[in-house]
Amino acid sequence: MKHDVIATTEAPAAIGPYNQAIRAGNLLFVSGQIPLDPATGQIVAGDVVAQTERVLDNLGAILKAAGTGYAKVVRTTVFLTDLGNFAKLNECYAKRFGDKPPARVTVEVSKLPRDSMVEIDCIAIVED
Repeated sequence: MKHDVIATTEAPAAIGPYNQAIRAGNLLFVSGQIPLDPATGQIVAGDVVAQTERVLDNLGAILKAAGTGYAKVVRTTVFLTDLGNFAKLNECYAKRFGDKPPARVTVEVSKLPRDSMVEIDCIAIVED
């Protein structure tokens, strides 16, 4: 199956040997996003709410670059360094995904890149 690289300057550039996203057929696989500001390449200051908002902004920019959006996301994986932040994350998450959120896995991990508090990846549908 043919697959295409999706990239945008509106989200942080990959910081390793991966792409922001890959489109395969009508599916978009978005790599895990951490709260990097695409303009500075630095983690945003603030608590888990500020970091989650930046992560969701980054995901949204990649989805838009692929011609899709939050409404077409079918699955996410959320990584938190502290499940005590689960409720705060959910508040931000619900605002983006509305009343028909995607399937989701949420796990607590001991550490994330650049010492971020949250990372989220997703799979979305892209219409032709």
